[in-house]
Amino acid sequence: MLPQLKRKINLLQATSINMIDMVGIGPFVVMPFVVAQFNNGLFIWAWVFGAVTAIVDGMVWSELGARYPLAGGTYNFHRIAFGEKGGRLMSFLFVWQTSIQAPLVVASASIGFAQYLTYIVDLSFVQQKIVSAGVVMLVLVLLYRRIEAVGRISVLFGLVVIGTILWIIFSGFAHQRQNIEVWPSGTDSFFQFAFWAAVAKASVKTVYSYLGYYNVCHLGGEIRNPGVNIPRSIFLSIIGISILYLLMNISVMSVIPWQAVKEEDKYLVSTFMEELYGHKAGVVVTVLILCIAMSSLFAVVLGYSRVPYAAAVDGNFFKVFAKLHPTKDFPYISLLALCGVGALFSLFMKLTDVITSILAMRIIVQFMAQSVGIVLLRKRNGVKDLPFKMWLYPIPVILSLIIWAFLLYHNEFALWGILIAIMGVGVYFLINRKKTIGNRQ
Repeated sequence: MLPQLKRKINLLQATSINMIDMVGIGPFVVMPFVVAQFNNGLFIWAWVFGAVTAIVDGMVWSELGARYPLAGGTYNFHRIAFGEKGGRLMSFLFVWQTSIQAPLVVASASIGFAQYLTYIVDLSFVQQKIVSAGVVMLVLVLLYRRIEAVGRISVLFGLVVIGTILWIIFSGFAHQRQNIEVWPSGTDSFFQFAFWAAVAKASVKTVYSYLGYYNVCHLGGEIRNPGVNIPRSIFLSIIGISILYLLMNISVMSVIPWQAVKEEDKYLVSTFMEELYGHKAGVVVTVLILCIAMSSLFAVVLGYSRVPYAAAVDGNFFKVFAKLHPTKDFPYISLLALCGVGALFSLFMKLTDVITSILAMRIIVQFMAQSVGIVLLRKRNGVKDLPFKMWLYPIPVILSLIIWAFLLYHNEFALWGILIAIMGVGVYFLINRKKTIGNRQ
């Protein structure tokens, strides 16, 4: 019998893991991109759109995570929801896309770390790549320990995240130079095509900045009292981070004229703090942002390392990934593989391409499929045994499907995401055909 994961992560630790996953380098590097898409200062609505997306989709994750608190999250949701044959296919597709997408997520955080470091240290392109791979290896060292120690580190990282953003917010409001529009005025309107075109383009990046509110579902087998703590940690992290993001954007742009912001302004927040308090303050906030990027990478690797493990335990992936560390009880083979491939990806990818392609690959196989899965599960099993029932069902499911379809349509890498899923279907049937032939022989 395979050794089992231990339920050691409490609500505070679970919420911290979600929050540090959500707030990586993303909100700092995409802020100028989002502002530059709007010609009327209404950029805040792209962040509101991201928050609404997270809340609606968070209901799906909460119901599934509370009912099926198992390692691997979506892998098990699909396996259970889509029946015997369909479940094996859908869970395989999730592992298939995760094997590509998870290292991309790791690469995005490490590349962002290296790029933001250039505000302090002048690094060549090759040196940036060395740093990006090196930071992945450092995270591997931090995670190579028992889950209870990992939980404590997560809380520490969470305090750094919240403290840094609160400092940014306070600084902006204390030195406010202009008001930020949160409502259309003059000839502007919510019903104009230009407004929604800007929201669509910017929201591909803002939604990326919210991703991570579901990380506890990947760690479902290690969460204490999961029927209660998984939904609570999801909603606490979404609400908390949404408020912080909105206030941070208003704060920064109340000091820096939004009209002057360009997509390529990589160090917007550092420049903001330097303008208010001098160069030393810019360096300090940059160091803190780098700590945030490190903490996000820490949470990402922690969560995704459980996916190949869950698939291997289920017999749907290479057996070696089912191994737990002999003394520390964590899936160390999965952790080593994810960090290795993520470090390799960080050497060859561009940050903007990574961010956009991540969302494209996940929309169909993970987010939309889970919404369909909830409908199937409710029809089959009812709601009697659900520890958490989403509010106003089926409205959140319908809204979730509409939002993800909207984002997929406006994602430049959508075709690649669809092709990767189709390739996964082909690989699945090829593997099963070989198994069938082998059994007959």
